[in-house]
Amino acid sequence: MRAVPGIVALAVIADMPMFELSIACEIFGTDRRELTDPWYELRLCAARPGTTRTQNGFALHTPYDFHTLTTADTVVVPAISADAVLAGDVGRTGGTRNADDTGGAAGITESGLPEALREAHANGARIVSLCTGAFVLAAAGLLDGRRATTHWMYTGILSARHPRVRVDPAVLYVDEGDVLTSAGRTAGIDLCLHLVRTDLGAEVANQVARRMVTPAHRPGGQAQYIEAPVPRSGDDGLAPVLQWALERLHEQLTVAQMAAWASVSARTLVRRFHAATGTTPLRWLHAQRLARARHLLETTDLPIERISRMCGMGTTGNLRHHFVRSVGVTPADYRRTFQSGRAVSTSAPARIPYSSTGP
Repeated sequence: MRAVPGIVALAVIADMPMFELSIACEIFGTDRRELTDPWYELRLCAARPGTTRTQNGFALHTPYDFHTLTTADTVVVPAISADAVLAGDVGRTGGTRNADDTGGAAGITESGLPEALREAHANGARIVSLCTGAFVLAAAGLLDGRRATTHWMYTGILSARHPRVRVDPAVLYVDEGDVLTSAGRTAGIDLCLHLVRTDLGAEVANQVARRMVTPAHRPGGQAQYIEAPVPRSGDDGLAPVLQWALERLHEQLTVAQMAAWASVSARTLVRRFHAATGTTPLRWLHAQRLARARHLLETTDLPIERISRMCGMGTTGNLRHHFVRSVGVTPADYRRTFQSGRAVSTSAPARIPYSSTGP
């Protein structure tokens, strides 16, 4: 445990999404000295002191420059805009220059932020990114050789652009000691509460979580929120056999049965299947069974044993094994996550039609 919470310096960039910014401000910037004294000291830093415009037209007072990051105990880089990620250049924020946008007139790279992060890390600071802020840490070279994560929609891009980073798309956050990264959106809350727990203990973190009306710790990872669609394909001839198989997920289907129904050889079916979906028939069936189980867990209160049979998983133990391996949580935990405060059905849904992007 650290001796004191210390200074948390928040790197603010023009057009930065407000959600992740507000997470850090709420957890570290709200004075909670009644829980423990001292509390964190939050400093909002930009390329130049003044006002920085974030997404949706908010003007944020940023009284410190990026040099302040180099003397902080913890540095937090919230998400950057989706436009900046997709542009493939962290030097672009996607914003426009305004007279009072002193924090983001220059791009991320030109602002000196990567250099300030490297210096802060060299000085012993703990470096943290929320969501797509991981792209800034990667550009600064702080993720090389490390395990890291980001929003599941962008993990593939992060991995492709920074092959030295060991990207984990399934977790809510990664703690590498002096460098920490979180997955998308609300996973930033999980990571920030983890920092409080590390610094000040579980009881203080639990109290903060209660006040925010959020779990102090969520089981599993972001794999439970990722859809596993079938890639789009120009081979519409497979659609009938895929729909036929989806309607029989409760059966123990074989490649030979699917090929016979499609009136092709097993070898032909496998070849066409791989070209259309990027996987094998049996792996596709397995993914659809898990997708069906997820759908039933989300929308019904059917017993898990029955869901196991309906999805072709057989026993509850078999479903649990594959569910934990694929999603990261048990079927029961998954159900609690998605049915909290939601009305559910006591019977199975009718038919889930096939589409080119999955069931």
